Amino acid sequence: MSKRDRFNSDPSIHISKMNVIIPYSPDVPCDSNGQRMWWAFLASSMVTFFGGLFIILLWRTLKYLWTVCCHCNAKKKVHRIITVDGVKRTDKDDPAASEVGWMTSVKDWAGVMISAQTLTGRVLVVLVFALSIGALVIYFIDSSDPIESCQNFYQDFTLQIDMAFNVFFLLYFGLRFIAANDKLWFWLEVNSVVDFFTVPPVFVSVYLNRSWLGLRFLRALRLIQFSEILQFLNILKTSNSIKLVNLCSIFISTWLTAAGFIHLVENSGDPWENFQNSQTLSYWECVYLLMVTMSTVGYGDVYAKTTLGRLFMVFFILGGLAMFASYVPEIIELIGNRKKYGGSYSAVNGRKHIVVCGHITLESVSNFLKDFLHKDRDDVNVEIVFLHNISPNLELEALFKRHFTQVEFYQGSVLNPHDLARVKIESADACLILANKYCADPDAEDASNIMRVISIKNYHPKIRIITQMLQYHNKAHLLNIPSWNWKEGDDAICLAELKLGFIAQSCLAQGLSTMLANLFSMRSFIKIEEDTWQKYYLEGVANEMYTEYLSSAFVGMSFPVICELCYVKLKLLLIAIEYKSDQRECSTLINPGNHVKMQEGTLGFFIASDAKEVKRALFYCKACHDDISDPKRIKKCGCKKSRKLAYKKIRLACCFDCGRSERDCSCMPVNVRCNMDSPQRDIPLSAVSVNDCSATLRASKNSYNGYIKSIEEDQQSALSPKKKQRNGGMKNSPNSSPKIMRHDPLLIPGNEQIENMDENIKKYDSTGMFHWCPSKDIEKVILTRSEAAMTVLSGHVVVCIFGDVKSALIGLRNFVMPLRASNFHYHELKHIVFVGSLEYLKREWETLHNFPKVSILPGTPLSRADLRAVNINLCDMCVILSANQNNIDDASLQDKECILASLNIKSMLFDDSIGVLQANSQGFTPPGMDRSSPENSPVHGLVRQTSVTTGANIPIITELAPLAKPGQKLPVISFSQDKSSGTSIQIITELVNDSNVQFLDQDDDDDPDTELYLTQPFACGTAFAVSVLDSLMSATYFNDNILTLIRTLVTGGATPELEGLLAEENALRGGYSTPQTLANRDRCRVAQLALYDGPFADLGDGGCYGDLFCKALKTYNMLCFGIYRLRDAHLNSQSQCTKRYVITNPPYAFELVPSDLIFCLMQFDHNAGQSRTSLSHSSHSSHSSSKKSSSVHSIPTTNRTNRARSRDSRDKQKKEVYR
Repeated sequence: MSKRDRFNSDPSIHISKMNVIIPYSPDVPCDSNGQRMWWAFLASSMVTFFGGLFIILLWRTLKYLWTVCCHCNAKKKVHRIITVDGVKRTDKDDPAASEVGWMTSVKDWAGVMISAQTLTGRVLVVLVFALSIGALVIYFIDSSDPIESCQNFYQDFTLQIDMAFNVFFLLYFGLRFIAANDKLWFWLEVNSVVDFFTVPPVFVSVYLNRSWLGLRFLRALRLIQFSEILQFLNILKTSNSIKLVNLCSIFISTWLTAAGFIHLVENSGDPWENFQNSQTLSYWECVYLLMVTMSTVGYGDVYAKTTLGRLFMVFFILGGLAMFASYVPEIIELIGNRKKYGGSYSAVNGRKHIVVCGHITLESVSNFLKDFLHKDRDDVNVEIVFLHNISPNLELEALFKRHFTQVEFYQGSVLNPHDLARVKIESADACLILANKYCADPDAEDASNIMRVISIKNYHPKIRIITQMLQYHNKAHLLNIPSWNWKEGDDAICLAELKLGFIAQSCLAQGLSTMLANLFSMRSFIKIEEDTWQKYYLEGVANEMYTEYLSSAFVGMSFPVICELCYVKLKLLLIAIEYKSDQRECSTLINPGNHVKMQEGTLGFFIASDAKEVKRALFYCKACHDDISDPKRIKKCGCKKSRKLAYKKIRLACCFDCGRSERDCSCMPVNVRCNMDSPQRDIPLSAVSVNDCSATLRASKNSYNGYIKSIEEDQQSALSPKKKQRNGGMKNSPNSSPKIMRHDPLLIPGNEQIENMDENIKKYDSTGMFHWCPSKDIEKVILTRSEAAMTVLSGHVVVCIFGDVKSALIGLRNFVMPLRASNFHYHELKHIVFVGSLEYLKREWETLHNFPKVSILPGTPLSRADLRAVNINLCDMCVILSANQNNIDDASLQDKECILASLNIKSMLFDDSIGVLQANSQGFTPPGMDRSSPENSPVHGLVRQTSVTTGANIPIITELAPLAKPGQKLPVISFSQDKSSGTSIQIITELVNDSNVQFLDQDDDDDPDTELYLTQPFACGTAFAVSVLDSLMSATYFNDNILTLIRTLVTGGATPELEGLLAEENALRGGYSTPQTLANRDRCRVAQLALYDGPFADLGDGGCYGDLFCKALKTYNMLCFGIYRLRDAHLNSQSQCTKRYVITNPPYAFELVPSDLIFCLMQFDHNAGQSRTSLSHSSHSSHSSSKKSSSVHSIPTTNRTNRARSRDSRDKQKKEVYR
């Protein structure tokens, strides 16, 4: 039974309607006449308000009068005040001072209690607000009852709660009053007025046993403080959110307060009408009425009948309409402008996530996702969270929606810790920072990315960061970040370093840049039925680089044996391993040779088509799989039951999951790893310094130098199946004839002998990784056009560089360093000639002045006279670079200079008679070369003929020493190529815009929309774009060892120590030759093996690639991994085209042709300088024979007796391979 039904339940009581105004019950001691007493409730509030206001004003008036009177008396009695006794004055002041101190203490205490600056104050403020909302809710409940009714305090639960709330409000009012500095303004505050008209009526209700709804709706005005409360709770932090909450709270509080007043007057009626014109309206009907009134709709279904209600509506329309018209649009605008991508990332259990930030565009994101989410990566259980301060456009948004299951985007900045918290950077597996490769100011872009790294590391120092850098010299700034640690997975992918390193390696083995770029990029297999060059190229493109732990079946085997077994039986190409020394230090060894025995848990680097194939190396078991011929049947077997192997499986699964190497994996307890991981070693290892899991690929010499020293001194070289004959003890007399030195290469002292004779001369940098010379002034290396023409350069590298004073530096040191790696002997170094603006090259020279054999021809690459002066038709490689590419807005014009220079060179015609010029011993020595050295004798090594068998400027192909009798002059074969046209010049052009590759070759049929890796110039290794390096980001995340391998192969051996040195001095520091530094020379390098003649000539004519692979590996420790083939070699007809393309990791039965060049990893030959017994390979590996001899002997192809060997005889001599 409701309160309304409970009243007047006694039918015997009959009172006229005029006199009975309020419902009552005899159970409740109330006014038996039922008369209204609203005036008593209202009077209590008015008396409290005006009484307190009167007292405050009276106190202020008296205080003012007292101050005035005291001021007047002070002037009249100034002399008396001066003569007053000090003791008495002190006695009088002490009580006042004591009283002021007490009042001040109480006031300060009250201020602390209500201040939001302290925890107590914040709790009190929040509690008062919550109780105010509670009181408002009680009002909503009581609004369903009559305005005034008789109620028993001890039986009404809501009245009891409201009484408790108001007692608390009264105490809080007292604290506020004590803490207020200006009592008058405090008395007139909105919160004070609310207390005046809500607190006293509650006490009157208890006294009169009746309730009056009255002005309790004023509690809704407390909602105005809602934004302040949320700020105290640290919920609102942005200005937009604070403004939005302010507007909403003011609008709602005004709306609810006005509705409460209408509800009061309409349900009560006008007093002068004896309350007879009232109407029954619920509170929520009044809320509805106020809304339609503010919005000027006014349906008329609900309206005010009382005079007070209508009068209020008149004034409310003026203010309410203005508020509605201004507040509502602003609220809608703030809600509409709220960031669509402003939420927070919710981590999924069992699923890792990475954060990608930096340069987020459609191109960069699409390239990244295409490689990161490639199907060849097996199952990628990683969610990608993009964070960028600009909302994505429609195209990028559509891309995100297509990958919505694995991709999320949030708008924000990594420089803002709040945004980092939103993307859960502390729980992210890694953070990847993309750089804008096409920006006009590379240094500014690098600075932005470095600031991003600093911000992320400052927020979470342990997060793994992989960032792209544009300039090599900016990598040094990352070393200044205390929490930057490459040992923990932090990596900086320097695009300039890798780009120029790729191009430099193409100067040594053309096409290598294309092969390496395809290896770390994820490409889907495209099957072509037609017998075209694209078919073989795309079969190789489908290969990628993976890492996998080797099975225990390989323990104790040497690397060549394992490599052959993997290739023949498992159809996998193993190129390197991660090796652990006695000190548990690990280093990555490329093709280490026979000296390293495999350990338990060795990590291998494989080239394969997908990740599933590489699992064969882990699952292989000799007992179970030895008789299996189909590698697809090699699955995990159950015969490995030992504790050690069981632990190994657990550890491998763990490491695969966490993405770290087994050494850094923290998933297994340390004591378990220490007790169980104790592999036995078959060979003693020296304590040569090896970087702990360093990013450098140290040569195998570093790991097993001590073992090599324990072997006989005259042990056979890794490049020769028999002992090489030494010709030691012969010193280079200054009186010896230069002509003899050039004609008979066997009379030239070996490089090691020179080092022994000049051990006090600095020839290498302090790390021993690069050739070094004392710094030279740029004036000493500048060539004039006439001097360059007199030099008759040959077998050199011409670098055409476009740049000026304002151009950004591209870092030519990264191009020169791979060409000056110490695993080349000095006489094998190609001379480098820069052709370009002298003003630009002066800016680069500071980083180049310590490298030998470097010259500069001031000019322009577009000048044919300059190009002819440097004998561009006789160069091994012409490189075209530009430092002006990013200064042009039109993407199609960014590469205009490089394209024009390339077409200009190809259209040039030359007189081929220069190829047989015999230089005079007194000819001009090019600047940068030492005339006193026999290697640099005038015109020495600068004239040669070229070979048609390679399609490149391959010099002289020599037979091995065992094929010639001691003392007999080696047979030298040379093939003359038509050099009358510039189209035969080997050129590699750097491009910024991938689509511009269509302009390089006029005779290709590439579609303009064809992807770069499918175009002929890229497949042939004549074009390189920095965009191919985008794949390194995802490749490095999944396996940081891949970046280690690529960087070392490309840079020639740059180490973190060297990067630290360059950061300190910005130049290489020379060092004396010590056993430790000389040991660093003993590392693999990439070479190209020619099949036209030499020990593999029998395999060049229709032989199998697998036979070549096994023979080169067993006999010479050379690891073959690809073919550089003439484009039209698959055609039986004779073709004049000299273009070649790359075939990566051909199958065993792949048929070879005589003109093929084989990519191989070649061991360092310590005796190459002592003897002219070099293996046939391209100009960078063993063309020293041609450079040592200016007398070129031409042997016709009909004299090649090796070609007569039949296929049957080759099969008989073939070694038995693993079944």
